This record gives sequence, C-alpha cells and structure tokens, in this order.
Amino acid sequence: MNEEGIQDSAILLLAIGEEQAAEVFKFLSPSEVQKLGQVMAQLNNVTNERLDNVLERFTTEAEQNSSLGANSDEYIRTVLVKALGEDKANLLLDRILQGSDASGIEGLKWLDAPSVAELIKNEHPQIIASILAHLERDQASVVLTQFPERLRADVILRVATLDGIQPNALRELNEVMTKLLSGGNRVKKQALGGVRTAAEILNFVPSTDESAIIENIRAYDPDLAQQILDEMFVFDNLLDLDDRSTQLLLREIQSESLILALKGANEALREKIFKNMSQRAAEMLREDLEARGPVRLSEVEAEQKEILKTVRRLADEGQIALGGKGDDAYV
Repeated sequence: MNEEGIQDSAILLLAIGEEQAAEVFKFLSPSEVQKLGQVMAQLNNVTNERLDNVLERFTTEAEQNSSLGANSDEYIRTVLVKALGEDKANLLLDRILQGSDASGIEGLKWLDAPSVAELIKNEHPQIIASILAHLERDQASVVLTQFPERLRADVILRVATLDGIQPNALRELNEVMTKLLSGGNRVKKQALGGVRTAAEILNFVPSTDESAIIENIRAYDPDLAQQILDEMFVFDNLLDLDDRSTQLLLREIQSESLILALKGANEALREKIFKNMSQRAAEMLREDLEARGPVRLSEVEAEQKEILKTVRRLADEGQIALGGKGDDAYV
C-alpha cells in the first residue's frame, strides 16, 4: 500500500474508536500493526475534510455490499480491500475466511529477530527451517543472518527441500517451542517451504551473506542452488521488466527511495529507469543522483530490498510480469 493508503487506514482506525480498532488489530500481522501504529502515533492536524473523505469512502463501500443475501465472503473481501488496500487485505483473507494459522508460530512474529534466533539456534536445522518457512520473509532473513555461516547454508538447504509438515511434526514442534508455539490439529499436511520460499528469504539477506550461502548449497547440490537462483529476483533483474511494468513500478516508489537505490545500480539499469520517466522527471532524477554524495552500501541495499518487495507484490497481484522467471507474459 502507498503512503497515502496507510494514512487513510490509520485515520479510519482512529475514527472508529478504541474497541473497534482493537478488533481490527487482532487480524493484523505484527509488521502491519507496527506500521499502522507508527502512522497513527504520528498523525496530527487531520482536517475535517480528509476525515470526512475517508469515512465516506468506507461507509459507501460498506453500504453497497451489506444488502440481505449478499455473499459474506465477498463483502469481507471488498471492505478489507477498501479499508486496508489490496496487498494487506489479501494477506488477511485466508486467515479470516479459512481459520487462523494452527502452527502456533504466529507468536514468534511478535519477537525481534535476534530473540527468535537466540530461542531456536540450538535446535535441529530441520526444526529451524520449518520455523523460518512460517515467518515473514524479511524477518526470517534477519533471523538467518544471526546464525553461523555453516548453519545458514544448512537451514536454507532444508527450507528449499521442504514441501510440508505432517501433523505429528507440528506436535513435535509444539513441544520444542513450549508456550511460544501451539501444535496444530489439522489432518491436512501444511504447505510451506520449497525453493521459492528459500529464494524469497535470501532476497532479503545482505548480498555478501547471500553469495556465501548459495556457494555452500552449490557444493552440496549444484542443481538446487541454480533452482534457488532462478527463483530469486535481485535489483539488477529490473532490467528484465518490460517498459509497461517498469512504469507501473515507478508509480509506487518514492523519489528519495529511488535515488538511494540507484546509487548502487549499473548504468544500463539507470538508463532503463530514465527511459520510462517523463523527460523532466528523468532530468531531475539525474541531477539528484549527481548532487547526492556518498551513501552507505547498507542504505542502498535496504532501499533496493524495499523496492523488490514492491516488485513482488505487483507481480503477485498480476499487475506486472517478471521477465525470465517463468511467469506468463502480457500479450
């Protein structure tokens, strides 16, 4: 969701009152609660006109979908998308419409990454892999970097070859995590892990650590290492986007974020970005890049990772096609 959408959501939650807002927060992930909470805390001087617009949009959508006989699932979907934006709403729908995660690992999402790493670092790598596969990808990547190099590669290797967890394994996981985790009773095997999950975790890992992990996996299984690389989408892969997808992406990125990210980009990628902007916007961006002094590599990589999150979201929503990744092309 863009910055304006997050602010609108924060305004809505402030407007509906403490009890109602608390009920909404129950369905949000830790990262969503943190992001919305920060915006709510920073909001000030909201005009009556802005508040009226937010409430009117939400009320209008609710009224349009609240007639008798309406499909309740579709109503929930529409209201959530209107209130929270499509990307956040999609993350919540399965949890609301199909039941909450029975694995119990949700509790770990509220801990900071070093605490999670400290909690699980002495467990079997297979258990660690199962836990990381459940976490948000960016949180899992930070947890992964807390481990010794050899353990990192072992864990990612197991994530990449993981295709699910049986109910008895969930119960064992519950015993390991005690009160932090609660085992699930689902008969159906839980779908998680795999090459895509491993690649998504590595997408958030700093490039130096990422290369070392891939090389360790390559020594064990060259084909698997290549499969993971094929699933990864790094910043230089933006060159593979078609012009339409690049233009859609640029609309989602703040100018300051783009400037920092491009400080670490090659000339070919910079030219592709310039080509997909208006002449005036491209000239301003060139000037800003030239005027910006040296930037820490960690800052550049952080902004590139944020842009890659947006790329993945747009791809998952079907708005853009990722070139060379086996996705369907637009015709």
